[in-house]
Amino acid sequence: MDEQVMVVDAENRPIGAAPRSEMRAKNLIHRAVYILVFNSKGELFRHQRTYTKDIYPGYFDVAVGGVVLADETYEVAADRELKEEMGIRDVPMQFRFDLFFEEPKSRVFGRVYSCVFDGEFVLQVEEILHGAFLPVETIVEEAKWLPYTPDGWMILERLLSNNY
Repeated sequence: MDEQVMVVDAENRPIGAAPRSEMRAKNLIHRAVYILVFNSKGELFRHQRTYTKDIYPGYFDVAVGGVVLADETYEVAADRELKEEMGIRDVPMQFRFDLFFEEPKSRVFGRVYSCVFDGEFVLQVEEILHGAFLPVETIVEEAKWLPYTPDGWMILERLLSNNY
C-alpha cells in the first residue's frame, strides 16, 4: 500500500500529501516520529530494520517510528507507529525534542519521544528483523562496526549530549 504522507515546506508547514513512493522518489520534505523505547533498567531497545525497507534497509536503529500520514498529528503517528511496530499500546510517551534531518536520501522534520516499557511486545515482521534491550554503552560500542541509521544515530547523540 502506498500511504499518503504529509508533505511540508521548509518551515514545517503542511502543504499537501503525496504517496510514500513519490515522497521518496522526489525527496519531498515530510514529517516523521521517532520513539526511543527504554525498559525500567534504562536499557534502550535496539533493532535491525528489514531488508525491504525503502530507506536504510538492514541498518540498525535505536528508534521505532515512521512517517506522519496526511491526516495525522505527530502524537497520533507516534501512537500508531508504536502499536504497529512493537504492539505497545497505551503507554505514556515523553516528548524529547524536534529536529530537522537532511541528507541526499531524506529531508524530514522529526519529533522525538521516549517511553518506558517492561511488558511483552510483538515485533512487526515487515519492519523489524529482530531487536533487544541493550545498555546504551553497548549500543555506542557496537556502532563502531554495525551500520546505524544516520537519523537515529543523530537522535542518540543528541540525547547523550544532554545526559538523557
